[in-house]
Amino acid sequence: MSDPMTLSAPVFLTGVLVLGIFAQWLAWRLRLPSILLLLAFGFLARYVAGADPEALLGRELLFSIVSLSVAVILFEGGLTLQWRELRDSGNVVWRLVTVGVFVSWILTAVLARWLLGMDVKIAALMGAILVVTGPTVIVPLLRHVRPGRKMSSIVKWEGIVIDPIGALLAVLVFEVLISGALDDVSMSWSGRLVLASTILGSTLLIGVVLSGLAAVVLVQLIKRY
Repeated sequence: MSDPMTLSAPVFLTGVLVLGIFAQWLAWRLRLPSILLLLAFGFLARYVAGADPEALLGRELLFSIVSLSVAVILFEGGLTLQWRELRDSGNVVWRLVTVGVFVSWILTAVLARWLLGMDVKIAALMGAILVVTGPTVIVPLLRHVRPGRKMSSIVKWEGIVIDPIGALLAVLVFEVLISGALDDVSMSWSGRLVLASTILGSTLLIGVVLSGLAAVVLVQLIKRY
């Protein structure tokens, strides 16, 4: 196994790009979902070749690259959505990204606590993270399985819309956990819940206002320039 520190960042990034392209091409030739080979190549690069992205790029740069990549993926996936697809499946999609998210979160947290023995807080955070399916997984599978039009639109909308919802849920849960609102033994449980709800509400309100303003500015820039 090679020492990851012997690699330079440009060599590492070039290797990741080449492996990604090769994995996509191989998946196309073998008629397999590309996500399977991308995952396999990623594991091989990390655990066989010993490439450590954090050691090579630094935590801050790696976080920025991953964040930008996720934003591009979500933006590209959002461009494929068409409102007319919701005429027949809008109610199903709505229930999947509301009730479905809540049920998945609770069940995953309970199973993580019960089966894996995780701390309640970590289990709650893990459940929030794992509600996400994501376009990187759903879209390649849809291209491979090719379900009917209605089912395809339902799964595609759910996979793309649930990504930011799951990310927001994970951030909100994390904010509550690090705030210590649930750990203050001097407060009653009702007081802790009120404090946690206040933190959630304020974080959500600020996020909605800022994102709404950014969306308005972006729309005007696209229309005018």
